[in-house]
Amino acid sequence: MTMRTIGIIMNGVTGRMGTNQHLVRSIVAIRKQGGIQLPGGETLQVDPILVGRNEQKLRQLAETYDIERWSTDLQECLANPADEIYFDAQSTPLRSESLRTAILAGKHIYCEKPTASDLPTALELVRVARQAGIKHGVVQDKLFLPGLLKLKRVIDSGFLGRLLSVRGEFGYWIFEGDWQTAQRPSWNYVKEQGGGIIIDMFCHWRYVLDQIFGEVRAVSCLGATHIPERVNEKGERYTVTTDDAAYATFELEGGIIAQFNSSWSVRVYRDELLSLQVDGTL
Repeated sequence: MTMRTIGIIMNGVTGRMGTNQHLVRSIVAIRKQGGIQLPGGETLQVDPILVGRNEQKLRQLAETYDIERWSTDLQECLANPADEIYFDAQSTPLRSESLRTAILAGKHIYCEKPTASDLPTALELVRVARQAGIKHGVVQDKLFLPGLLKLKRVIDSGFLGRLLSVRGEFGYWIFEGDWQTAQRPSWNYVKEQGGGIIIDMFCHWRYVLDQIFGEVRAVSCLGATHIPERVNEKGERYTVTTDDAAYATFELEGGIIAQFNSSWSVRVYRDELLSLQVDGTL
């Protein structure tokens, strides 16, 4: 059995999502199981290098998870031909420029969503990636949740007949940060730093709707700020400058109507973060 090692530049892994979802539950887990066995019998092992701006956090992460390499110099990492893949989980305003730089350096791309804060920049990144001939992908993890996989199978079987409507309720209560520490970082509530529930969650709703129910043809959305002031990680009060809730109606292919309510300011009486109701003719 042949073992092949592939280097991955992981930028932005000191954040909550980068650490938990991508480093610990993905890369560290793959390393612990001895790599991934490919169909041809070859085993692929991953060799990450952690990249970021905070040297102390990087060193601590590397020591905690037994990772040999870390760096604060992205350009130096991109110059190493052994590192073939670039992964990005930085905050949204920083992502597009780093992705472009990595693409031009010939790296394959996998990144968190959204790829950019605006549509023209996102489309330009796709154009540059295609022109470079590299492989590229964006997180679409919700498609692989057990519940959505089962729902897709039910819909494809025709059990529900012709789909008429979809209703989704998503959310949980994010503490204000004074009497209880907030479960999300403060930048999520600052528009200038790429925050807001619309830009955070509607990337997910788009691919879920497209792939399971029908392609999105039109959307109407109302964003709201229900909690106007919060307390950040330093104990300082700050003004929320973006939406913490969004109420949207989507028109899908085939005349299906989808309604999604998304909020970081709800106290839910249910066991899940997301509940779906799908109505059809059967």
